[in-house]
Amino acid sequence: MLDHGTAPPAAAAPATEGKRPGNPLMRRKPVELLVAEGGKGEGGTLRRTLGMWQLTMISIGATLGTGIFVVLGEAVPEAGPAVTISFIIAGLTALFSALAYAELAGTIPVAGSSYSYAYATLGEFIAWICGWCLILEYGVSVAAVAVGWGQYLNEFLDGTIGVTIPDAIAAPPGDGGYFNLPALIVVVLAMVLLLGGARESARANTIMVCVKMAALVLFCVIGFLGFKSGNYSDFMPMGTAGVSGAASTLFFSYIGFDAASTAGEEAKNPKRDLPRAIMLSLVIVTALYVLVAVVAIGARPWKEFEGSEAALAGIMKDVTGQSFWATLLAACAVIAIASVVLTVLYGQTRILFAMSRDGLVPKTFAKVSTRTKTPVVNTVIVSLFCGVLAAAIPLGELANATSIGTLFAFALVNVAVVVLRYTRPEMHRTFRVPFGWVIPVLGFLSCGYLMWNLPGITWQYFGGWMAVGLVIYFGYGIRRSRLATATETASAEK
Repeated sequence: MLDHGTAPPAAAAPATEGKRPGNPLMRRKPVELLVAEGGKGEGGTLRRTLGMWQLTMISIGATLGTGIFVVLGEAVPEAGPAVTISFIIAGLTALFSALAYAELAGTIPVAGSSYSYAYATLGEFIAWICGWCLILEYGVSVAAVAVGWGQYLNEFLDGTIGVTIPDAIAAPPGDGGYFNLPALIVVVLAMVLLLGGARESARANTIMVCVKMAALVLFCVIGFLGFKSGNYSDFMPMGTAGVSGAASTLFFSYIGFDAASTAGEEAKNPKRDLPRAIMLSLVIVTALYVLVAVVAIGARPWKEFEGSEAALAGIMKDVTGQSFWATLLAACAVIAIASVVLTVLYGQTRILFAMSRDGLVPKTFAKVSTRTKTPVVNTVIVSLFCGVLAAAIPLGELANATSIGTLFAFALVNVAVVVLRYTRPEMHRTFRVPFGWVIPVLGFLSCGYLMWNLPGITWQYFGGWMAVGLVIYFGYGIRRSRLATATETASAEK
């Protein structure tokens, strides 16, 4: 039945299956049980309303955001015109993990993303660590992205009505501001959309994604008018080291495609649509990134990119001689960031939903509204937490820790593919990573390499976050886990 996309009854997969006697850290949750519980929460069930188009837009919405609007100012000085190759290298690195995600999303179409994949293959303890990394990745990245929303909003207001919001309530704390009100506002707006239902928020996201894709295409059309082939004469001024360094910088413009996998329990046909959405979104994003980079370098000498946080807007202004286009791009950046906040916040709530259903965090996060079929309390708690974090707390280097959390989760997904193929070779897979174990191994190694090259302060923050997670797991999760209580009940009945 599972091979045809229909979940068997929960009774067909005992909750204690996969548990190693005397080692609760290694107890695994059977794939059949994960799929059978799909959509079920406390007091209600999530509604399956998302098709492949909506899933693709969720993935693009979480990926295509602030990165391409600001990252060129950081990456071009590192690589020169060869930054176009850096984009391709970063895209290929992301592709390894995207292929692994696609296989597992089609095999285990649930809300927990890599947390659930790890639970089915690597055991509860590794699953908790993965889930804790995802909470860091999604939660802090929502706050970090929201912080930049006010800056683009001010650019748009200044270009249209000549008025800006004072830095005291629009700039990040510690950077001239005291309380970043726009950051809180954009998170609250995203919360309101999510509370309306998955289908309604997906529609809003689709509109925003189409707007920002159209803006980037418009940039390419206008930028091409000022294209000068001579800007590519010194193609690789920094050598291969510069290209590699820029690729590491650019890699984090690609993360976000895993957001689609968190919608596994609200997709109409997840086994078919999730793999397609993940791969299609990565192809679209990579094509846009490379095209924008090619046009941008052709329209402006690479040495003039350094220190430019709004390079695309500046190029449009230089080519046309009018400030209107820069203002228009700022407006699109406002929409782009709002889309990222919406989709990443969505992913965060669904991961906590899955962890709560498994008993590893309080059951409040798994409560589903009977009216909207969404985890309302979960959404409100997560949104307010992320909003206050963005508005009132200097994120500083903590934001960089989202990178290491993401890479750790990606690495585990690659391992999970290999483990599941070894332990459950008979399972039907709607998508298979090509070339056997080669791609997952390359994915794991590439993630490990990028983690290794992160600065020491990032590892310190990551270590502190992991320490807090271990305290919570051993103080709460290991005893409250549904697999633990099921084992105790079974032992008592004997």
